[in-house]
Amino acid sequence: MRSLVVSAAQMRAGPDPERNLETARRLVQRAADQGAELVALPELFGWSGPAARERDNAETLPGPTTNFAAELACAHRIHIVAGSVLERCADDPERCFNTAALLGPEGNLLAAYRKIHLFDVDIVDGPTAAESRTRAAGSQTMCVDTELGRIGLAICYDLRFPELFRQLADAGAEIVVMPSAFTARTGVAHWMPLIRARAIENQCYFVAPNQHGPTSHGFSSYGHSAIVDPWGEVLAEAGEDGPDVVTARLDADRLVSVRTELPSLAHRRLPS
Repeated sequence: MRSLVVSAAQMRAGPDPERNLETARRLVQRAADQGAELVALPELFGWSGPAARERDNAETLPGPTTNFAAELACAHRIHIVAGSVLERCADDPERCFNTAALLGPEGNLLAAYRKIHLFDVDIVDGPTAAESRTRAAGSQTMCVDTELGRIGLAICYDLRFPELFRQLADAGAEIVVMPSAFTARTGVAHWMPLIRARAIENQCYFVAPNQHGPTSHGFSSYGHSAIVDPWGEVLAEAGEDGPDVVTARLDADRLVSVRTELPSLAHRRLPS
């Protein structure tokens, strides 16, 4: 990778796509004004609403939301991780994929990652969710070469599964981008510890844009969008509220020094 400036955008999306995209447009503009070459939007930034309406709001890829992100990428000559969108599933019309898309500065689709781990939980005094009722699970990790460096993609609940990130490390990931709508109930205990752990374990930069505040489907998102370096140092972190943008410089020499001084990835003795 080369040294670059990145931004993580924090917002609260709802069931009004026009309003959501206008918020995203302002945040991307703000990030570009701060010199960002890579801007990451949160999970389901274009539409977020009741599970019963997900199928009606699913798109093809490319589709309206990724086309919107492509226009912004072209306008600012930057890379954008278009959070995630609900992508129609040809094999199962009752469900949709939760898909993160990486757009290049010419608006070209460089990569798409379908969320592998579905959020099916029932937490005391916290969220109850059953994503598998309306969403299909992806099956492949995604890591892609770009002019900025080698970028891996993940989404929200994936954070709890270290084997996914080890696969990204094995594929050469230098930067991992993880759009999220991580809940406030779990986030206060787990969000930052897990982000730092994944960055440290895999000796990579970690960019984690998150939603914030109450949602239309019954729980609150945690905010605290963050950028973390390979040593686990938090380079930038938002608060609980928003909208907001956090920006940091990713130093290529820092990545090399961490991997050289403490070459844990090369010291592994057990199979991945």
